[in-house]
Amino acid sequence: MARRYTIIIIGVILLAVGFAYWQRQTQANAPAKPQAAAPAQPPAEVGVVTTERREVQLPVTYAGRVAGYRDVEIRAQVSGILLERSYEDGAKVEQGQVLFRIDSRPYEVARDRARAQLAQAEATLRQAEENYKRIEELARKQVSSEQAFEQARATRDQAQAGVQLAQSEVKNAELNIGYSTVRAPVSGTTALQSPPVGSLIQAQSALLTTLTQLDPAYVYFSVTDTDFQNFRTLNGQRAKPINESDLEVELQYGNGATYPARGKVQVSASSVDTRTGTIQVRAIFANADGQLLPGQFVRLVVRGLSVPNSIVLPKQSISQGPQGPFVYVVGDNNVAQARPVKLGQEIAEGWIVQSGLEGGERIVVDGIIRVRPGATVKPVPWTAKSAEAPGAAK
Repeated sequence: MARRYTIIIIGVILLAVGFAYWQRQTQANAPAKPQAAAPAQPPAEVGVVTTERREVQLPVTYAGRVAGYRDVEIRAQVSGILLERSYEDGAKVEQGQVLFRIDSRPYEVARDRARAQLAQAEATLRQAEENYKRIEELARKQVSSEQAFEQARATRDQAQAGVQLAQSEVKNAELNIGYSTVRAPVSGTTALQSPPVGSLIQAQSALLTTLTQLDPAYVYFSVTDTDFQNFRTLNGQRAKPINESDLEVELQYGNGATYPARGKVQVSASSVDTRTGTIQVRAIFANADGQLLPGQFVRLVVRGLSVPNSIVLPKQSISQGPQGPFVYVVGDNNVAQARPVKLGQEIAEGWIVQSGLEGGERIVVDGIIRVRPGATVKPVPWTAKSAEAPGAAK
């Protein structure tokens, strides 16, 4: 009985195996069913800008050094003992302010002596004139000789010259008295060293102090010969050339802070420095509060230069390839093609394009990573503000 059940089970297993083998063979020999085609990918959406030619402002930056508007050496014009110094070393003084007093008593004595000599000369002149008039009258009446008349006239002339000499001596003495009080010829800041009170001052050779006039202040910077020639070339392309005095200068300190007042380019050198190949330029700034100090190093941004008929592209639209920079240009059929460009100066808005593009062309700015040369794209207008909007595509 058990043997019969075993035979039945084996038969059922063999039947199941055979059915499974037949099913697989049937499926293998059956014709394959066609698979559904993958849906086509839509064109990549990219942000584009349309190029336009316009005049582009071109600020340029240079390193500069502050210098005083004027350095005036104060020297004694008379000799004597220094009696007084009426300011503190390093103080700011105003024009006409008394700085030093030199002992003037010897010059007062010389003035009094000169005045006495002048009075004596005037008395001599009066006597000579009276004698000349008397001899002239006698000569007219032919009572006096011609020789006596000539002698009287010469004596009068000598007396007149004596008066003039005495007057000059008085003026000289009065000048020396005036020179004994030394005043500031200009407003400025004094040096930190000066002779102590009680020193014997020698005329002309003694340096009492130096005044540095800080308002206005000069700032010197250097421009390369190439930049200078480029400026002249660009300026020649303008309908109305720019003068040097039209250029504004912004001054920045080493920490990045900006000086509140803007200056002007005043003058440039007429020759190139043979050692550095640069041309020195001088700007002038108002400096009433004395913030700008001589010797200070600063950064200057010259504004007013411009490049006419130029195209500017945002920096993110420029890609770099083996042959140099290129951009993607979207044609009328919305097909993007790579095009090499030549770049000029970099400015805050982007790069100035010197060649490779014309006005009215659409350039991919946003979504460059999704662009393939020769592929169709979906261009949408792009602006700098749209790039800053939340959720903007990158």
